[in-house]
Amino acid sequence: MQKKIAVILSGCGVYDGAEIHESVLTLLRLDQRGAQVQCFAPNIPQLHVVDHYSGDEMDETRNVLVESARIARGKIKDVRELHVGDFDALILPGGFGAAKNLSDFAISGALCSVQPDVLNACQAFARAGKPIGLMCIAPALAAKIFGPGVNCTIGSDHETASTLQQMGALHIESTVEDIVVDEQHKLVTTPAYMLAGSISEAASGINKLVDRVLEMVG
Repeated sequence: MQKKIAVILSGCGVYDGAEIHESVLTLLRLDQRGAQVQCFAPNIPQLHVVDHYSGDEMDETRNVLVESARIARGKIKDVRELHVGDFDALILPGGFGAAKNLSDFAISGALCSVQPDVLNACQAFARAGKPIGLMCIAPALAAKIFGPGVNCTIGSDHETASTLQQMGALHIESTVEDIVVDEQHKLVTTPAYMLAGSISEAASGINKLVDRVLEMVG
C-alpha cells in the first residue's frame, strides 16, 4: 500500500523560509520511494523578508503559505487542513523559516513557542504514534512537540544544542550523514544544512531520514 506523507514547509528560501534544497531533496526521496505526498504550510505572514542576493532585510511582507507554494508547485494546503488520520508520517524540512515562521526560536531561544496550527498538527502525529522527521534547525521544535526527554540532533553546534537541552531535549552530536532515531517517540532527525557544505552532503542524511521514517510507518 502506498504510504501517505505530510510535509510542512515554512516559506521559500533559507534565510526567511524553508531551505529549498532540503525541501526538494525530501520531496524527491519520498517520490523515489513511492510515497504519496501532500505539502502544507501555515497561512500566516512571514516574520520578515530577506533579499537572498544581498542578505538584507526587505521592506515588504509575504505569506508563508503563498511562498511555500513555490516549492510545492502550487499543490499545497493550509496546515489547518492537515488531519493526522489521512497520513502515515510527517516531515519538516529546515531553513530559518522553521525558527522564524513555524516557531519563534530564532528570537526567543529556549523560551520559544511553536505556531499554534503547526503545533496542533505535529502533536497530533505524536499522540497517534506516527513517525515524524525533523531536519536542520527544525529539531528545535522537538521538545515542544514531544515534551522533555526526546532525543534529537542539530549536528555539532554547541550553543544551539545547549539551547535545545534547556528546552528539555536530549541532544546527540552527529555528523552531516548521520540520523538520530528516538524509537520511543518515533522521531528521526538529521543536521542537513546545519553542517552540509554541499547539496550532496545534505542529501546523505536527508535520504536516510526519509528512508527511516518510511520504515517506521505501520
